[in-house]
Amino acid sequence: MNQLSLLGLAETAISNPVEAWNWSRSLVLSGACLLILLIASRTIQYPNVGPKMPLGPFGALFNNISVAGFLGSMSLGHMLGAFLIIKFFNS
Repeated sequence: MNQLSLLGLAETAISNPVEAWNWSRSLVLSGACLLILLIASRTIQYPNVGPKMPLGPFGALFNNISVAGFLGSMSLGHMLGAFLIIKFFNS
């Protein structure tokens, strides 16, 4: 019963999925993730402990961050991006 009411709420909240997402929102989310990754790779106390994230030629830019640091940065970046989208792009 609870899941059905949540589905009904989601359906009324997003009546038209095409209008719910656009390129500006995806750029905000991507930018937030990259910003947090850039900040976190320089502020994590031990960014190189554990297996390295294979970022290719951009590894030096992000201080050769570990997999755990990368996943944590992306999680925080998604939270920041979602907040910015809800705050500034809510129609």
